[in-house]
Amino acid sequence: MPPLVDFYRVDDLLSEEERLVRATVGRFVDDRFLPIVADHYERGTFPAEIVPELAKLGLFGMHLHGYGAAGMSNVMYGLACEELERGDSGLRSFVSVQGSLCMFPINRYGSEEQKTRWLPRMAKGEVIGCFGLTEPEFGSNPAGMATRARRDGGDWVINGTKRWITNGNVADLAIVWARTDEGIRGFLVEKGAKGFEARQIHHKLSMRASVTSELFLDDCRVPAENELPGAQGLKGPLSCLNEARFGIVWGVLGAAIACYQSALDYAKARVQFDKPIAGYQLTQEKLVNMLTEITKGQLLALQLGRLKDQGKATATQISMAKMNNVREALAIAREARSILGGNGISLEYPVMRHMANLETVLTYEGTSEIHMLAVGEEITGIPAFK
Repeated sequence: MPPLVDFYRVDDLLSEEERLVRATVGRFVDDRFLPIVADHYERGTFPAEIVPELAKLGLFGMHLHGYGAAGMSNVMYGLACEELERGDSGLRSFVSVQGSLCMFPINRYGSEEQKTRWLPRMAKGEVIGCFGLTEPEFGSNPAGMATRARRDGGDWVINGTKRWITNGNVADLAIVWARTDEGIRGFLVEKGAKGFEARQIHHKLSMRASVTSELFLDDCRVPAENELPGAQGLKGPLSCLNEARFGIVWGVLGAAIACYQSALDYAKARVQFDKPIAGYQLTQEKLVNMLTEITKGQLLALQLGRLKDQGKATATQISMAKMNNVREALAIAREARSILGGNGISLEYPVMRHMANLETVLTYEGTSEIHMLAVGEEITGIPAFK
């Protein structure tokens, strides 16, 4: 299955195994997801029936090693994210949250008992996770979080609220970050824990084929063994976000490719003033600009993936790629919508759905402004956001 868009023969830079991963996930998206996503998007639901299939493909925690995870490379994970988000940002988010935001911290910071108990079941999709960091008043500044945990005998008692939590009210396990007297710590909060409640957020105009929730912790009591022993301070949750951002760098290329391909096909078929609109200079300019930015994004993502597989990728390199690729994918979606004219707002085409989703991706896992300033501090040595 060749790539839909590959103007610079980036496919030649991939191994046979990497191409196989992309093709396998691509076929799943084409055969099982694209036929149903518009209906789920319109109804505001996620197709839970495909979760076992995602697990069977080895997509949950696929770039982790051991405990039932597939142990694939970061480039393979990126290629899978690209195909998943070609389907919908909600689909990629589901996989990303499960692996990068939930399985990763248990794998990196958890005890052996926690790893053995949770990771194999999460890899099989038998346990769904969510990641509780963002709060109603603290997003870009997680150091200001208001959620607190205090020791009480052999337990921790947690109080606070988390907002914009993907999968929150369908999750079996929440990774909750809270402030303690010893600094910020991570806790495994199980569904049904006393004082813990998750409520779905409705009335969304973006990420509609994805479950988004609020988590409420009211004297929520968790046993001491549910603390992630290796996570000390903000470094823990921020490392998880870097994992998720890496997936976004690739994923949004899939959304951009879906929009570009839809606009190209439409422009070649749509006749105005006796010829296809693809034959007009203004339309060709839009298509060329879209393809150029996709190509640049593909090269940026691939080099980042190679660096990450070599253990050389930095947080600010990930920030630059996330900032650029999301920004350009959103611009591509808007240009594609203009080519489709009135049809651009219809769910019969993927463009408006991707465009609305990308408005969310632009600001989650770090806004473009925060990533911009992170890179700015890296190159100047001067923090501009404090």
